[in-house]
Amino acid sequence: MDMLWSGWGDPARAQPLPDTVAGLLRDLLGVQPRGTRPVTLAEIPVPPSSLPPAALRSLSAAVGGGEHVRTDAETRIRHTRGKSTPDLLRIRDGDVDDVPAAVVLPAGHDEVLAVLRTCAQHHLALVPFGGGTSVVGGLTPGRRSAFVALDLRRMDRLLALDPVSRTATLQPGLRAPQAEELLAAHGFTLGHFPQSYEWATIGGFAATRSSGQASAGYGRFDEMVLGLTLATPEGTLDTGRAPRSAAGPDLRQLILGSEGAFGVITSVTVRIRPVPQFRRYEGWHFASFADGTAALRRLAQDGPRPTVLRLSDETETLVGLAQPDALGTSPAPRPDGLPSAREADGSSSPPRPDGCTAVAGFEGTEEDTAYRRDRAAEILRDCGGTPLGAEPGRRWAHGRYTTPYLRDSLLDAGAFVETLETAAFWSRVPGLYAAVREALTATLTEAGTPPLVMCHISHVYENGASLYFTVVSAQGDEPVAHWTPAKHAANDAILAAGGTISHHHGVGTDHRDWYVREAGALGADALRAVKRRLDPAGLLNPGVLLPAD
Repeated sequence: MDMLWSGWGDPARAQPLPDTVAGLLRDLLGVQPRGTRPVTLAEIPVPPSSLPPAALRSLSAAVGGGEHVRTDAETRIRHTRGKSTPDLLRIRDGDVDDVPAAVVLPAGHDEVLAVLRTCAQHHLALVPFGGGTSVVGGLTPGRRSAFVALDLRRMDRLLALDPVSRTATLQPGLRAPQAEELLAAHGFTLGHFPQSYEWATIGGFAATRSSGQASAGYGRFDEMVLGLTLATPEGTLDTGRAPRSAAGPDLRQLILGSEGAFGVITSVTVRIRPVPQFRRYEGWHFASFADGTAALRRLAQDGPRPTVLRLSDETETLVGLAQPDALGTSPAPRPDGLPSAREADGSSSPPRPDGCTAVAGFEGTEEDTAYRRDRAAEILRDCGGTPLGAEPGRRWAHGRYTTPYLRDSLLDAGAFVETLETAAFWSRVPGLYAAVREALTATLTEAGTPPLVMCHISHVYENGASLYFTVVSAQGDEPVAHWTPAKHAANDAILAAGGTISHHHGVGTDHRDWYVREAGALGADALRAVKRRLDPAGLLNPGVLLPAD
């Protein structure tokens, strides 16, 4: 199944906004329905493919036949840009200025090499395409000449599994749910569950240094990777012959996060773990975001560390995004202040009107999870936390992949909603949190669309944490133009406050100029030198990660 071309995921799972949420948007932010409806797929004018016949013939030969080179309008539209809010607003308005000239579907490493040789011969740019879930302009080449999208969906196999070493080699076009299914048949899991899990691919995880919601227990994706194969216009680069090595700089780290600018990842070897016997997710209440942050830091530094550990700030908790499955469905408080019958019998705790909600999740053997859960509960109580029971954790787990669908419903209602994320050392987290909130609020308020800015700590480490912001406002007359200054202001604030421009979304084109500032002039020049060696004609994802020459 393909993703919805004008939104996220499976169209059958889209849900209209609850009336309570629509009313809140109208009263609090002045959100009004858009005056024009989005275009339909059939209404989008797509020019004929500009590829010369000779190039089409060569591409067809490279991938085993013309059925694997597609130039029809619908296929090309479905491979236009990614899934950021500006991406969706543009395509809903019928803007396909950067539609690919063709979509090519290789079946293996050698076919990818053949496609790269053909693109070099015909001076065609190439954009690797996995699940299409980029939210930072990672699928939007800076060069406006003809380009092809390299859809890796046919490269979807488990190539090898070593149960002794606990490693698996996967092809890049394998979607995460299918990867988990293949591994589970052997009793293993990858343990990587980002919000994009249902649609994102193994190659995309590696190319963007993805981080899953269970990173506290399983680690980031780049920490799971033991080896990669990269197809480039200059040949093949194989990396990773041991779990760790002192044989010079680690070339795996050069490929991870390269976002298709250096080559096309054609296989990934990862470490795997046994499928957990036991899972439990629970909610905790803290009086303030600062108190909750201190509690998470203590667990991250001193342990025992849960598998999942996240904390919503006061605004996100109040709105309900801490438990997306419950958004707009929570019952109104009783006027007498007494708990409902279900609350009174102890099956769930009463909702709290203030403070912050944290979710702690534990996976593993029953003995191990019981020990970590009990010890973590002692620490969270000692830090001022109040247990809310299993219900908040259950609701978070049930709704963990639904928030992008909510974004589509908000756009349909006339709201603008977008996310951004960063990370910093623990000592910088409070200042970073305040700086980004202020930058977003001030810029959008000045533009006449005062926002609601929410945040949660999404990933924790011994030395720091990631902050994930959600911004909601009215769309204004020109939604994309109204967002751009706010995004730039937030990017500036992130760097000024000592954060990284991205913790897990990647660089793309949206963060490219700030990434160059973060890396420094010498660092950026070193990366350009790598690109010139691997991709001398600059054909691979031009303008993504680094400015196009």
